[in-house]
Amino acid sequence: MISIVIVGAGPAGIAAAELLCSHGHRPVVIDEGERAGGQGYRRPSPDLALDMHALMGSEASRYEALHRRFAALAEHIDYRPRTLVWAIEGHTLHLLHQGRAETIEADILLLATGAMDRVAPLPGWTLPGVFTLGGAQVALKDQGCLIGRRVAFLGSSPLLLLAAKQYRQMGGTVAVIADTTGLAAKATALPGLLASPRTLLRGLGGMAGALRAGTPLLHGVTPLAIEGDGHVQSLLLRDAAGRERRFPCDAVALGYGLKPETQLADLAGARFAYDEAFRLFLPETDVFGRARPGLYLAGDGASIGGADAAEASGALAAHAILADLGGPPALAAIRTLSRKVARLRGFQRSLARAFAWPVAQIRAQPDDTVLCRCESVTIGAVRTAMAQALGPVEVNRVKAMTRCGMGRCQGRVCGPALQEIVAGASGQDGAGAGRLRGQAPVKPIALSAAGESTP
Repeated sequence: MISIVIVGAGPAGIAAAELLCSHGHRPVVIDEGERAGGQGYRRPSPDLALDMHALMGSEASRYEALHRRFAALAEHIDYRPRTLVWAIEGHTLHLLHQGRAETIEADILLLATGAMDRVAPLPGWTLPGVFTLGGAQVALKDQGCLIGRRVAFLGSSPLLLLAAKQYRQMGGTVAVIADTTGLAAKATALPGLLASPRTLLRGLGGMAGALRAGTPLLHGVTPLAIEGDGHVQSLLLRDAAGRERRFPCDAVALGYGLKPETQLADLAGARFAYDEAFRLFLPETDVFGRARPGLYLAGDGASIGGADAAEASGALAAHAILADLGGPPALAAIRTLSRKVARLRGFQRSLARAFAWPVAQIRAQPDDTVLCRCESVTIGAVRTAMAQALGPVEVNRVKAMTRCGMGRCQGRVCGPALQEIVAGASGQDGAGAGRLRGQAPVKPIALSAAGESTP
């Protein structure tokens, strides 16, 4: 019996499992979360009285449909929630389930690992009360609580509007929605955004809703500092007109879009290439998600596309698996799915222009700004190490010299900003700065667990 393992139970993993099950396979579905759905369609604890229909808004019907589909799959898959894949060696996956180490062999591996927030450092971002944008949503969806009574939303992402709307609906006060990308850049990207009119209309509706609620909505800002004595007390920024403005708040949700979770793909042997639009190194796949023989990638863990693209790419990867196992290709379905994925991922490229990664702002940060929160490494320490180094310098060498990226997050948080600092200080482009190589464990585990799982 061929062992098919899917890592991730979001829209991509669920769609892939459905198709494989319909053809007589029983895949193992491993999920780090306690309940299926992924980040976007996260289901709260059954004990939590949270109105998810109100919280999800226009996405409520899709949210409910996805969870009904997964419930129908339960008896046809080997589902393993609360399970971390922390290393991959050949066909062996090293797992951690409730503190217990395990291994599993995968003849065919589909990684649907999703994405996480991409954040940029600024003075004060290590204060208690600063959350990633996704973290603010997790607190709301998973625990039914707000990160603060008066929250500032800062960064450059359409999710700023969505999260602020959800916080208003749940009784929170939004101090400001501050977007670092100017309106002119958004206008330039508008033709590409028409590739997904439903999503565009939702975004425009979010802007209108914020204005109706009287929320300050600023574009083209320059963040100067998150201020406070022991905790967040205000956000200081320079607006598009050059005026310094201070917004009292007790929490900040920070986010500059999403970055794929690619550590497991790296360990599994995927190749990577620099993508100028996203300014990230992304895994290379064909249109079906094949990364190498036996390894398939789907969803936002391969390339950011959103929930609909993730679902379609998961089905595409499952079609590729079935074809590679000798089944007849379902050409009509494959054509429809591939067009959908291409259209929605193209839309995300336009979003990357409309909500830009703030390269210049990152490179202009003062030396005393903390870059690596885990290891308390400042931007100045990185610049000093580079100035003293002999020979070419790239991010992995800087990591070795400064410990930047060696902490609990393994560079998942500071990595993109480190890449820009290295590129700026050495006069290179983003590609020339290199990428942090993935290594096990991809997330912190006990040493005893690592020892137990070693053959």
